[in-house]
Formats: sequence, C-alpha cells, structure tokens
Amino acid sequence: MKTTQNASSVERFLATIPKQETRQDCTELIGLMRAATGCEPKMWGSSIVGFDTFRYRYPDGKPGEICLIGFSPRKQNLVLYIGGNSEHDLLEKLGTFKTGKSCMYVNRLSDIHLPVLKQLIKRSVKLRRQTSE
Repeated sequence: MKTTQNASSVERFLATIPKQETRQDCTELIGLMRAATGCEPKMWGSSIVGFDTFRYRYPDGKPGEICLIGFSPRKQNLVLYIGGNSEHDLLEKLGTFKTGKSCMYVNRLSDIHLPVLKQLIKRSVKLRRQTSE
C-alpha cells in the first residue's frame, strides 16, 4: 500500500504549498482535526495529512489501514477524508462542496460553514473509531 503513515514533516510539506490561502486553510483544518481526535497530524503517503489510524478489512479478509480522518491540499481544491457522505442533515447546511466515494472536495474553507464542518468531523471520528478494528 502506498498511503501509509511515515515520518515526513507535516510542517515541511505545508511549507511547499504555493498559495498562502491554502496554507492557512490547512492550518485551520489541522486545528479542527486535532481537537476532534486528540492526535497530532502525521503524513500519510506523500500528500495526505492524517490523524489517528483506521483499521479495516477488505472483503477477502486482508487487513488495511489508513488515517482515521485527514486532508490533502491539491492544486484545484482541498480533499477532506472525513467520511460523512451519509450525514445528509449536515451536508445540506455545509455550503459549496463536491463528494467522492470516500471524500469531500472543497475549493477553500471560506466556501463552507465551519461549525457544520466541525460537527461532521466529530461525527466521523466517533463513527470510525467505533468501526475500526
């Protein structure tokens, strides 16, 4: 698996982001995710900032592992790995975003309602901790 936790520096990674606004959004996301998990950010792969660990099993029984929650600043947007795609009551209030299979795409944090994002993150942490092996 390519996306594993490693010892790379989160601060060094964030310093490579060219846009100041994106770096500020990442700093804010770190604060929200740190508060929700009680964990420090770690690099997962080369471009995901993740918190804690989520263990799961593939249908064939093979174990897998990824960050419990996290984000990745991409060229076009921020990718949030927080689950929550089934949280329709909150998603309706979140603001402008797109969803993928297991992630959300946000252009910038100013496009979304941060108190709602905070609730989504907290719910995701609780649910994923309950279902992690």
